[in-house]
Amino acid sequence: MISKALGVNPNGNLTFGGMDTTALAGEFGTPLYVMDESTIRRNCQAFKKSMEDATDGFCRVIYASKAFSCMEMCRIIKDEELGLDVVSGGELYTAVKAGFDPEKIYFHGNNKTFMELKLALELGVGRIVVDNMVELITLNEIAKESGKTAEIMFRIKPGVDAHTHDFVRTGQIDSKFGVALETGEAMDIIKAAGTMSNVHVSGIHCHIGSQIFDIEPYIHTAEVMMTFISEINQKLGLKIRELNLGGGFGIKYTEQDNPAEYGDFAAKIAETVKAKAKEFGVGIPYLLIEPGRAIVGEAGITLYKVGGIKTIPNIRNYVSVDGGMTDNPRYALYQSAYTAEIANKADKQKDFTATIAGKCCESGDLLGENVSIQTPEIGDTLAVLSTGAYNYSMSSNYNRTPKPACVMVSNGRARIIIRRETLDDIIRNDV
Repeated sequence: MISKALGVNPNGNLTFGGMDTTALAGEFGTPLYVMDESTIRRNCQAFKKSMEDATDGFCRVIYASKAFSCMEMCRIIKDEELGLDVVSGGELYTAVKAGFDPEKIYFHGNNKTFMELKLALELGVGRIVVDNMVELITLNEIAKESGKTAEIMFRIKPGVDAHTHDFVRTGQIDSKFGVALETGEAMDIIKAAGTMSNVHVSGIHCHIGSQIFDIEPYIHTAEVMMTFISEINQKLGLKIRELNLGGGFGIKYTEQDNPAEYGDFAAKIAETVKAKAKEFGVGIPYLLIEPGRAIVGEAGITLYKVGGIKTIPNIRNYVSVDGGMTDNPRYALYQSAYTAEIANKADKQKDFTATIAGKCCESGDLLGENVSIQTPEIGDTLAVLSTGAYNYSMSSNYNRTPKPACVMVSNGRARIIIRRETLDDIIRNDV
């Protein structure tokens, strides 16, 4: 099975977090996001322990909330004593309303608005990760007017190709994110910050991509960033105290995926940082990482009801479900591969190849092509696995479709953490 949370009960039904998925679909309706709390907490603890062991505790694991953000998720991250990465005023507001300590929040984004920067300062966000010169100047002015000093990091493009899909590579020079090393832009912006009265440079940050299986790109990135830290020290006399190496750790969407172990990653990255610090004669920085998908991806599944089956002889089989690109746009965006099961036939052989089609009026509304599943029938419950990351977060109301509910399963019980939208919700803001 893709996730340790998955199983098959004596009735032949797929279970998730020990609960019968067909029963969940019957109780809460479909489409339905299901998250397993034990898996989420286990992943948080695994990242935290591996990093603390590798750095003697001189670190912080920060959950990238863009992967899956809601108030209950923020409460869990708070309880597990991780930091929180937010990329919008909405994610920041969600975290604060959930009782998350603003000092442990890191605010990212390539085009933060004036109001978002002002809100971050008012709330006392721990670190604002500055993306560009315009943002730096604006932030310094807002901080000056507020009588505050903003603790900042800079988003650096280290020029590392993580070998992922073009849409999710973010560390190369041709990226909308951050400032480049190759052009001198990164050094220039840090130098400029040193002349400003209301910002204080705490560290530097980078992120090289998403769904990365290999450790080598991270090792190379650590080497590049430590070299830059040394250059900053030599040229500007500035000591960089924090180094954030981002996230992007891959997960299992299919049996072919083979992500690296967290412990191996942490040990090798810490070893690289320490070795370079010694080589360059600079202090070992406080090390930060930002897993998002790796914490929640395999902790979630989505349940659908099969509504129609079409066979086009010698071409393909279409299996239509009551959701689609509105609750999971990743196949339409990236052709992302998923594993699927007919939940009420989980003990049966996968003997049917299908294109799983959504219900939107859009030809590209697919959840996968050439997907192996058990022979389906109308009314079956279809489960798509590893949907905990970037499914609810990227969901939409296309075709005025209400967003699904999300339930959290734990200790044999399920609780709603996000209510299903109603038709009245769809017209709520219409005038």
